[in-house]
Amino acid sequence: MKALDEASIVAAIASLKEWQFVGGALEKKFVFRNFVEALGFMVQVGVVSEKRSHHPELFNVYNKLTVRLSTHDVEGVTEKDVDLARAIDLL
Repeated sequence: MKALDEASIVAAIASLKEWQFVGGALEKKFVFRNFVEALGFMVQVGVVSEKRSHHPELFNVYNKLTVRLSTHDVEGVTEKDVDLARAIDLL
């Protein structure tokens, strides 16, 4: 598997909901009503990620969650990241 070039990443982001290409990764920020909702969503992301054997970086502070996707083996964004972003958007 190899990293996508920037043009491919920009094209992929156009088909995703509010994802951005930041610092070499796909990133999306979520805001919930409270910590419990943020934590519940984080667990759902974890389950979807585990099924794909592809694990995001998750940053949680109270009701905010930032999800970052990159493929560490290739030090960039791959189709695995785009696929996981799409799956997260369906939650």
